[in-house]
Amino acid sequence: MTNLTAPRFTDADAAREHLEALHWPNGPVCPHCGGVDVKRLPAQRGKPSKKNPEGAIRNGVIQCNACRQQFTVTVNTVFSDSKVPLNKWLLAVHLLTSSKKGVSAHQLHRMLGVTYKTAWFMAHRIREAMIPEGNEPPMGSGGGTVEVDETFIGRVPGNSRMAIHNMNKVISLVDRTTGRATSVVFTGNFSHKSVGPILAQHMAKDAKLMTDEAHHYKTIGAAYAGHDFVNHAKKEYVRKGDATIHTNTIEGFFGIFKRGMRGIYQHCGSQHLQRYLREFDFRYTYRSANGIEDDQRAEIALKGIAGKRLTYRRIGAVAA
Repeated sequence: MTNLTAPRFTDADAAREHLEALHWPNGPVCPHCGGVDVKRLPAQRGKPSKKNPEGAIRNGVIQCNACRQQFTVTVNTVFSDSKVPLNKWLLAVHLLTSSKKGVSAHQLHRMLGVTYKTAWFMAHRIREAMIPEGNEPPMGSGGGTVEVDETFIGRVPGNSRMAIHNMNKVISLVDRTTGRATSVVFTGNFSHKSVGPILAQHMAKDAKLMTDEAHHYKTIGAAYAGHDFVNHAKKEYVRKGDATIHTNTIEGFFGIFKRGMRGIYQHCGSQHLQRYLREFDFRYTYRSANGIEDDQRAEIALKGIAGKRLTYRRIGAVAA
C-alpha cells in the first residue's frame, strides 16, 4: 500500500532523487549527447521573475563535461519547463495510475493545489507518458488469443442527435495471455477493408482472433491462425461446450472504460479521445490482475516520461 505522505510526494528534492534513481540507475546520463562524464553543480539561481525577483533556486543541476551543457533529470521529458514542484508531479502520476477509472482534472486541481488549467495540462502530459514505446511484440504472438470488439461513445462534433452513427467509434484489442490492451479511435464505416489494417498493425499472424458475430470479422479472420466468435444476437455469450470461446474479457475492459468516461471525465472532445483511451489501455495492461501494483504502475509511467514533449498547441491537435 502506498504512503501518500512519503517524502517523494511532499518534498521536491526527494521527488527529484526518486526520479533520478528510476532514470539513471547507473548515474546521470546527458540528454544532449549521451555522455556519462558529468559533475553535479551546487544549487543554481534562476533568472529573476515577478514571483521570484532574486531568481528561484534550482537544485539537481548537472553539467556534462563532454558537451558542457547543463541539465536536470526533467530535461527532454514531459515535465520539462514546468513550474509545478516535482513532488506534485509524482503525486499526480500516482493518482492517475492507481485510480481504476481515472481522476478528473478538477479533482487534481483540488488535491494538488494548482489551477484547473494546470491540472488539465498535467493530466494530458501524464497520458503522453503512458504511450507505449512501440517495441512490444505483436499481440497474440506465439498462438495466443486476442479478443477484438468495437464500441461507441460520446458524440461527434456537429451532430446533435445521440444516434449510433453520430457517435465516436472505438476498436479495442485485448491479448488474453499478456493482458495487454490497445484501443484505436476509428473513423469511417466498419468493414473488413477498414478494420483489417488496424488488426494487422497490432496482431501477430499466428494469433487466434476472438470476436462477436459482426460480419466484417469473418473475412479478416482468414488472415490469422484461427477465428472463433460468439453470436450475441442469439444471446450466445459463451460457446456451449467450450468455455474459451467468448468476448467477456474485452467487454470487461469496455465496462471500465465507459464507467470512467461517463462517471469521472464526463465531457471529452473527440480530438482528445485517443489520449484517454491510452490512459485506460495503460492501467488495464499494468493492472493488479497482471501482478503489477500501484507503486510499480506509477514507476512504469514515470519511466515513460523521457523523450516526450507536449505543448498546449499539440494537445489542441487531434491525437494520432
